Amino acid sequence: MTDRDISISAAFDSGNIEVLSITGASARLAIRKDRDSDFFQWFHFRVAGASGRELELRITGLAASAYPQGWPGYRACVSEDRDYWGRAETEWDEHGNGGTLTIRHRPASDLCWFAYFAPYSMERHHDLVAGVAGQDGVSCRTLGTSLEGQPIDCIELGEGTRQVWLFARQHPGESMAEWWMEGTLDCLTDPADPVGRTLRAQCRLHIVPNANPDGSCRGHLRTNAAGVNLNREWHEPSAERSPEVLAIRNAMDETGVDFAIDVHGDEAIPAVFLAGFEGIPSWTDGQGEHFNRYQRILARRTPDFQTKLGYPRAGPGRANLTMATNQLAERFGACAMTLEMPFKDHCDCPDPAQGWSPERSMLLGRECMAALAEWLENTEA
Repeated sequence: MTDRDISISAAFDSGNIEVLSITGASARLAIRKDRDSDFFQWFHFRVAGASGRELELRITGLAASAYPQGWPGYRACVSEDRDYWGRAETEWDEHGNGGTLTIRHRPASDLCWFAYFAPYSMERHHDLVAGVAGQDGVSCRTLGTSLEGQPIDCIELGEGTRQVWLFARQHPGESMAEWWMEGTLDCLTDPADPVGRTLRAQCRLHIVPNANPDGSCRGHLRTNAAGVNLNREWHEPSAERSPEVLAIRNAMDETGVDFAIDVHGDEAIPAVFLAGFEGIPSWTDGQGEHFNRYQRILARRTPDFQTKLGYPRAGPGRANLTMATNQLAERFGACAMTLEMPFKDHCDCPDPAQGWSPERSMLLGRECMAALAEWLENTEA
């Protein structure tokens, strides 16, 4: 029968949707807020009974979402095998039902999945960690545990003296960040890759693929299990509110930090860009030039990176030291930065089939490591 109601579920790792009504192949939906928080934007759900039917899925109430400016020009991610993620026809109406995103798709399969971005499951996270931890010269240590007892995994490798920290998914809905980590680790652990070999010789690398496993499991956009935005906890993290940040920062205090990338995704800006640490109290032009030179190298290496679009810079002495990048630059004198990738398509190099994708996130990870290897050539140890 083709007139039966579809069924919709989000009762799985990183799932998030509330079903308001279903009629045939149409549904009215809403996104559940992060626990004890007003943040919401991430969605991830499964539709069953969909084969050959024109689905019309309306997600309502989005004018009150965390970043309503992220919806114009956005297209939802869709997959029928949970491996390849394409983009579905998507329309934004800022006035209808408190702001409505309408997704239309005709799947070939009875099952299909929709998400704000291609999910990176905790099972894949554990496969990633297990896959690299057993390789020669690689170790994996648990820096601490989340509020719900999940391990904060840190991959460590390299014999050099430069202390490099890479960490991702402080904001769990920014799943492109862990896809970036997968590409980065592929580069660093490949014994034949000259970039990986160079970085392992010159650096001690500390890599946290997922800094917020609880939020990732829960289908949160931006917070941990207590509704806390971890990237506003770096000045005074606590075991009660932000043990994830406390564990990572304590480990950084043990090693020091020379170079750091905090990996994120941005809802509104359709480009890849970096944010630096302008405005920290201890700012020097020399430290700033280290950051600017890394940007120039990365821009030369890949057309997926640009410097025209980005965030406003903080004025002198006005940096927010609760944020990781500013705290690490101030605390250690590090060349620290926040890497942002788009949820939307890439404005300079669009891909109608996939938009910004897991595949491009992984390739960008490799390019960031190649840029780091070049950056080290003329940077004093």
